[in-house]
Amino acid sequence: MRAFLLELWHFFIANLRASYFGAFLLSVFLLTEIITVPLVSRYDFIFLCAVGYQIFALTFRLERLKEFSVIILFHILATIMELFKTNPAIGSWSYPAIESAVFALASVPLFSGFLYSAVGSYISRAFIFLKLSYERFPAYFHLWILAFLIYLNFFTHHFFYDIRYILFAYVFFIFWKTKVHFQVYKNQRNMPFLLTATLTAFFIWIAENIGTFTQIWLYPSQIERWHLVSFNKMGSWFLLLMLSFALVSIIYKKKLKRG
Repeated sequence: MRAFLLELWHFFIANLRASYFGAFLLSVFLLTEIITVPLVSRYDFIFLCAVGYQIFALTFRLERLKEFSVIILFHILATIMELFKTNPAIGSWSYPAIESAVFALASVPLFSGFLYSAVGSYISRAFIFLKLSYERFPAYFHLWILAFLIYLNFFTHHFFYDIRYILFAYVFFIFWKTKVHFQVYKNQRNMPFLLTATLTAFFIWIAENIGTFTQIWLYPSQIERWHLVSFNKMGSWFLLLMLSFALVSIIYKKKLKRG
């Protein structure tokens, strides 16, 4: 029992180290909910904190340049999607204090891309701190076809048929045999890839509820009265994780095949 609890503690610490950037952003959300930041708007303060963290991470080698480059790529793709989703004609969600932000592009505060980058950062750092490798990983081209269709569907489902259930079936079909091997203490463990992705999507859903509770962004149904984000949103995060994984795999491709 003691050995199990010790390994569980190491697992928790490894995941905490992998999620530093996301945890940092959430702490800034909560801080700016409690206190009023002087001189700059709340969104600009979050943006400056995120930029400051990235400079710190690169300076002290918490992130390598190649990891940072993938995060920036994800940031750009996410900002494009945010511009589309927050457009008044679409209105999937909104940023209530956008008018006071200087670091903003149309309806999107520039810090928003970092929210998605934090997901990519977690996956990238998990490869290191959890010593990840994969067994029975599908052919690599499947991952990129999936990523392309997921990103495309985030836009097209507003005008055409929503293919997310087809995408879920595709994910299950190519990954149902895949196992994630990880090691945080003495023994190497494994877990089904699909279970790992589902649990990660759940924790992102919890983080999203913190974001909406602090009114960083709001869905249309939350404007008059806050409530938990629909549990169905986990499906969107699950698919976004597949896209994030594809981008991060650019620098960790060798770990996708276990000998």
